Amino acid sequence: MDAFRSLLEPDETERLRLQQAVEQYAQGFIQQLPTLPAFVAQPDMGAGLLEAPIQEEPIAIEEALQLLQKQVDTPGINSASGNHLGYIPGGSLYTSALGDYLAAVTNKYAGIFFSAPGAVRMENMLLRWMAGMIGFPEDTAGNLTSGGSIASLIALATARDAQKITSRMIPDAVVYMTAHAHHCLDKALRIAGLGECPVRHIEMDAAYRMSPQALEKAILADKASGLTPWLVIASAGTTDVGAVDPLQDLAHLAKKHGLWYHVDAAYGGFFALAASGKAKLKGIELADSVVMDPHKGLFIPYGSGAVLIKNAKQLGETHHYQANYMQDTLSSLGEVSPADVSPELSKHFRGLRIWLPLQLHGVKAFRIALEEKLFLAQYAYNKLQYMPGFETPVAPALSVVIFRYKPKAGIEANAFNQNLIHEVQQDGRVFMSSTKLGEAYMLRMAILSFRTHQDTIDTALQVLQEKAAALEEQAAVKASVERY
Repeated sequence: MDAFRSLLEPDETERLRLQQAVEQYAQGFIQQLPTLPAFVAQPDMGAGLLEAPIQEEPIAIEEALQLLQKQVDTPGINSASGNHLGYIPGGSLYTSALGDYLAAVTNKYAGIFFSAPGAVRMENMLLRWMAGMIGFPEDTAGNLTSGGSIASLIALATARDAQKITSRMIPDAVVYMTAHAHHCLDKALRIAGLGECPVRHIEMDAAYRMSPQALEKAILADKASGLTPWLVIASAGTTDVGAVDPLQDLAHLAKKHGLWYHVDAAYGGFFALAASGKAKLKGIELADSVVMDPHKGLFIPYGSGAVLIKNAKQLGETHHYQANYMQDTLSSLGEVSPADVSPELSKHFRGLRIWLPLQLHGVKAFRIALEEKLFLAQYAYNKLQYMPGFETPVAPALSVVIFRYKPKAGIEANAFNQNLIHEVQQDGRVFMSSTKLGEAYMLRMAILSFRTHQDTIDTALQVLQEKAAALEEQAAVKASVERY
């Protein structure tokens, strides 16, 4: 029987040997980060992993780590790099990884208060801290989720029930957002059974913010047509350009017309920690629900979202469940069990990956880092304005900088910028991404890694200049050859 018992339980010596190998790999990765490419276009894209299938007999930790390094950690975007300036970067705090390690070793089931009262208290404490940060009341309820998508689903399902939107009403129940609202919101509406709701994409101003005047006009028109306006979704940091909608004005309109007011602050919410960021989020405290992602503005690794909802009673009514086998868990001594306010029953102890860094670094460190990101975005924007050939249609509201290169006459701008971002990505020193504003192909610099500093931005601008000049030279040579 001892032989069976030891198969999955390494002794202390073996545990230390495995841990040492893993820690050596982790330390080596972090030490090399400044020199590692931000993007690697590997032809097989990690397919070599398939050559080492899961099998009956074990392999050595060294072999496993070699596969990890070559097939998983090398190809694609290096999300841990400070040179990752594409999309909205996720964090990779080492102290957060330690929290995950401890959460996995102790394996606390954090879904029910009865099972892990300390873990649930920790997660609820973090949610109350977040609520206080954005001016929500102390009795706000919420959930630590895997990300903004599940957080949005929780919020919109709760809003549906609070507004008493039944299945018969759905074709006439109108939702309002801009065309720049994150696609996870459309997905959440569909999953919540609201896919047939009419969705009005409200006009935006020159800074790509929702127009309050256009919103009220649309609400009044829908009411006059016998429809039921019920939900306004504002953005506090859009993915495309980082815009913050006029949160206060939209809140007043939602209240005036009896609509649920949801703010998607998955990207921008934690800028409330920074003095200059908090001013830009004025009005977020008036929302009925807010989504904000620790794996963005708190630099926590991917898999860390949060939803905050003022109507705690409705949140519980929408997501609660009962089962005979759970009868021992009903008493929670005033603490909300995460399983009662979320689609999830089984869940990872996510709170430890957030709580440990906050305790070990202190909030001040996060506040300073966020102020730096806001400064760097303005720095990049100012530099781009004086770089020949580049144009910046809108100043950054937070830490996303949108721009494009305007090539010489005779060169199609969209194709040129598409080639430019391809060349930047293939170069690998930095990673940036693209989007479209109307018909214009635009480039994006999203600055949110705690490892991104001014020298990173200088490198990014240098790469842009080099690649743009090389592409224009190629175009000139091609045009010359075609003429002759």
